[in-house]
Parts: sequence; structure tokens; C-alpha cells
Amino acid sequence: MRTRILFFLGLFLALVVIGYLIIRPSDQLPIYHPSQLDPRLVDPSLKGDAREHHIMDFTLMDQKGALVSLADVKDRIVVADFFFTTCPTICPKMTKQMVRVQEAFADEDRLMLLSHSVTPEMDSVPVLAAYADLHGANYAKWRFLTGDRKVIYDLARKSYFAVLDEGDGGPDDFVHTENFVLVDPATPPRFL
Repeated sequence: MRTRILFFLGLFLALVVIGYLIIRPSDQLPIYHPSQLDPRLVDPSLKGDAREHHIMDFTLMDQKGALVSLADVKDRIVVADFFFTTCPTICPKMTKQMVRVQEAFADEDRLMLLSHSVTPEMDSVPVLAAYADLHGANYAKWRFLTGDRKVIYDLARKSYFAVLDEGDGGPDDFVHTENFVLVDPATPPRFL
């Protein structure tokens, strides 16, 4: 009788361990492809694409007037968002969250935060510099980007999939999203 109880107890423990190994969360984040995302977030030119997605090259200007390109962040983990400095709604809340990320990962040299202005015609280098200072942005870790509106809007829609695909980046288009995007440091960077 005692042997039988020990046998069933051992079997039960083995099943619990196997079950745990099957259902435990993975330590690796999944890599998403355009075909796996909400189709409303994917540009028509990329819908159904099952290939590995990479962030497209860009050149934008940061809060100090320096040019920033994909090559500058290729070996870094990127957290990207889209904002504008005069936004009274979601942007201040998002900026607070970026401050939290900057503080939480202050010692992580691989992390780079990229905040892209969706109103580049208003968010000039001096305006972004003042905004960065106001929020205690560490320049080595957090860049506020401005530049060609079409480039920024294409990044939002075709690279980061951060916003619904409605618009062409023209003067009547407007990107406003509460989404943050995590990009891995693969070369070239991939969307996570």
C-alpha cells in the first residue's frame, strides 16, 4: 500500500513538473511579422508579408540638432513612441512612462528611447530641447526626433506599426497613438 502511494505521489509530481515546463512563459519575446498583426495597423504594401520585418532606415534630427539614423541605434534595444510637445491628452502620460523606463533602466547602456514628433513643423530642435530638459531626458539614452513629416509618418505606419493605417503623411494627415514599440537590437532591428 505504501509503495502504491509513493508511486502515485511520484507520478503526480512528475506530471506537475511536466505541466509547468509546458505552460511556463518563455524568456524570449516573440518576433512579430506584419501578417501576425491587426491588419488595421499594417500598411497595405506590407499586409500578408510573412517575412521577418525590419525597421526601415531613417535620418532625423534630435533635440541637440544631431542627425540620428538607424545605424546609430542598430545595436540597441529601442523603445519608440510618437508624440507632440503641445499635446494636452495622452502625450504627457506617455512621456511620464518614458521617464519611468529611463529611470528603471538607467544602467542599461543598450537601451535607447526614441520619441518621434508627429508635428515636426512645430517641434523644432529648440522646442524639443526644452521639452527634453523639462522631462529630465538623459541624452545618451533618450532622443526626441524631428524631421521630414513623411519619414516620421512612414516610420509610424510601415516600420513600427504604431498607428492605424489611415493617411499619407501629408498636411491633412495626423498620427496620434498611445502605443509604445519595442524593437530588438538585431541588425537590422526587428519589430517585437
